[in-house]
Amino acid sequence: MLLEVKDVNVHYGKIQALKGVSLEVGEGEIVTLIGANGAGKTTTLRTISGLRGLTSGSITFDGRDISKMAGHRRVIAGIGQSPEGRGVFPGMSVHENLLMGAYTRKGDLGADLDEVYGLFPRLAERRTQMGGTMSGGEQQMVAIGRALMSRPKVLLLDEPSMGLAPMLVAQIFSIIQEINRRGTTVLLIEQNASQALQIANRAYVLETGRIIKDAAAADLLNDPAVQAAYLGAGLEH
Repeated sequence: MLLEVKDVNVHYGKIQALKGVSLEVGEGEIVTLIGANGAGKTTTLRTISGLRGLTSGSITFDGRDISKMAGHRRVIAGIGQSPEGRGVFPGMSVHENLLMGAYTRKGDLGADLDEVYGLFPRLAERRTQMGGTMSGGEQQMVAIGRALMSRPKVLLLDEPSMGLAPMLVAQIFSIIQEINRRGTTVLLIEQNASQALQIANRAYVLETGRIIKDAAAADLLNDPAVQAAYLGAGLEH
């Protein structure tokens, strides 16, 4: 397994946010983590990327225990994250935002920039535009492109479709699939459970800090309990 989270517990003070969470992501997969707001999805990603410390349990990545590794070291090891809310630097241009994603790397970044601009032609057109003046969809493209600039082995995506128009949502999910086809493993958390399950290989359902289901994504897409709890009308889109 490329990434293995085993029996991870995380606390915010006296509040336990994650309760024995275990999940695996194999090389080349798209794995999605679905659940209601407050279930612990973002905490899970932040714990994997090193932004949140764990109380107990372990995280193994590419054969190494990274449970206590600093966040920037995890980026160097091959974990990239596009955060919830995008986190675009508003006073920097698109180009400068992308370069920030390669802060751990040395040498010529031209080929990487070309690849990102190839995935997101809109960003190529607007490379000199300030990040803070861009639309939500464009900012999401910047956030994903910036994460790709570190050349991650696994890309952590936190709610990439949040607040986007349906046409843009379809575009973002198509790009996620293309990123995966080009060799990057993806761990995706997403409120739009229907869309996420349609592109994922496998899925986990998180409820109040615990994994309550895990299965092939197609099986969960057709699971009546999952449909009732998380899909609803979204299944029609």
